[in-house]
Amino acid sequence: MPWTVETIAGHPCDVYEPPARNPQGFVVLYLHGVHLNRLDDKPAFVEQFDRYGLPVVAPRTARSWWTDKICLEFDPKVSAERHVRERVLPFIAERFGSEPPRIGLLGTSMGGQGALRLAYKYPSQFPVVAAISPAIDYYKRYNEGDETIPQMYPDPEAARQDTAILHIHPLNWPRHQFFCCDPIDYRWHESADRLRMKLWSLGIPHEHDLETTGGGHGFEYYSRMADRAVTFIATKLDEVRRQIGVVVSK
Repeated sequence: MPWTVETIAGHPCDVYEPPARNPQGFVVLYLHGVHLNRLDDKPAFVEQFDRYGLPVVAPRTARSWWTDKICLEFDPKVSAERHVRERVLPFIAERFGSEPPRIGLLGTSMGGQGALRLAYKYPSQFPVVAAISPAIDYYKRYNEGDETIPQMYPDPEAARQDTAILHIHPLNWPRHQFFCCDPIDYRWHESADRLRMKLWSLGIPHEHDLETTGGGHGFEYYSRMADRAVTFIATKLDEVRRQIGVVVSK
C-alpha cells in the first residue's frame, strides 16, 4: 500500500503500510528534519520498512524542533511533544493496535535530536530510538535567522538547557539507542561526539557510528545509514518484546 496522508487533530501525518506487516505489531514513529522532507520518496528507507514489515507514522510539526514549547508555526496551543504523546500515540493504537514499547523512534536531523530527547525524557515509553545526524546543539541557530527557536526560548542558554544531552538521566535511560553522524558534517558531528562521551562516562549502553561518511548532512547520508538504523530498531524492538515476555512468564 502506498503512503497516505492522514489528519491527526488538524495536522497532517504521513502513514505507510508495508505489503506484509510484522506479526509482533512493531511500528516506527518517524520525526522529520527542519527542512520538512518526507520519506515517501526515499526508497532506501521504504526498502527497510518493507524488509521488516514495519508500518510508519510520520507526523508533520513544522519547524518545532519537537520540543515541549509552543511553536506558533505548528500549533498555538499544543507543543510538538504533546502532539506526539497525546495525539499521535493514540492514533497508532487505533490504527495499528500498537502501543509502547512496541513503537520505535526514528529521526533525522531536527527529528534525530527530537527522537533522542523524547527517549531520554520518557525511556519506558520509548525504549528503542535511532537518530541519524541528530542536530543536538540546535540552540546555535538562535542568532542565525532561525524564525522559530527565538520564539520558543527567551535566549540561547534557555534553548541549550532543553537539548537532548541535558535530558539524560543517569539511572533512567532508553535501553536501546543508536545514533550516527557523518564526520564531515561540520555542524552537528561535534555534539554527537559529545553525546557519545557523556553516555560512555555515565556507563549508559548505546551504539553509535561517527565514522561512516558519505554526503555530509542530508538524505544522501541518511539513506546510506537507513539499513543500519531501521535494522537496529527492528531487532531491538524484538529484544524488548522477548524481555517483557520473560518477565510476564515469571
